[in-house]
Amino acid sequence: METFVVYALLTLTSVVSLAFIVERGIVLRWRRVVPPEIEAAVESCQSPEDVPMLRRVCQQHNSPMSRLLLLAAEHLHWPKAENTNALQTRARHEMARLERGLVVLEIIVGIAPLLGLVGTIAGMMTLFGNIGQSGLNDASLLAKGIALILNATLMGLLIAIPSLIFWSYYTKKVETIAIEMETLCDEFVRRQYRAESQGVRSNPQDARAAVPNQPAKTAVP
Repeated sequence: METFVVYALLTLTSVVSLAFIVERGIVLRWRRVVPPEIEAAVESCQSPEDVPMLRRVCQQHNSPMSRLLLLAAEHLHWPKAENTNALQTRARHEMARLERGLVVLEIIVGIAPLLGLVGTIAGMMTLFGNIGQSGLNDASLLAKGIALILNATLMGLLIAIPSLIFWSYYTKKVETIAIEMETLCDEFVRRQYRAESQGVRSNPQDARAAVPNQPAKTAVP
């Protein structure tokens, strides 16, 4: 009975692992997280006049990257430090969404071999208990029973190894995506505030140039 329960848990674990491997593979596709159209729009957004174009592209291609850029574009009237802090907070939220499910794979990597070991131990206890009651009449039956029991350990390892491979791959991919998103957002924010600061510096000069020279007042005798 205990062995049956362990095998049922191992089967459930394998199904859950496969489901999250497929689901994370779909969610973490590069084109879905950082669409090429968004990257091209960021490269083309050189001044505040180009921001409406970037917003249209981001609205057309909903993704974590587009949501971050829309947030930064909506808060361009804020000081740069406040805009950057708001962007970092939203970025952490987006990264948490991308990492969702990876913790399940990490747990499966740890518990699948342990479940296999529990199944093996439970099966061995049952087998030797039966031998103790009825005696060992056929050594081949003992060997066959041990081989069947060890299948639980093998099954646990066969579940844990692919889960570990995909967990490591997806974790590294999320880190790479985070670097790319940070780079694009930083590039967009620097360009916009640099253009704004250049405009502020040039305005006083333009204002002084626009004011005509007034004749000096003569003193009244």
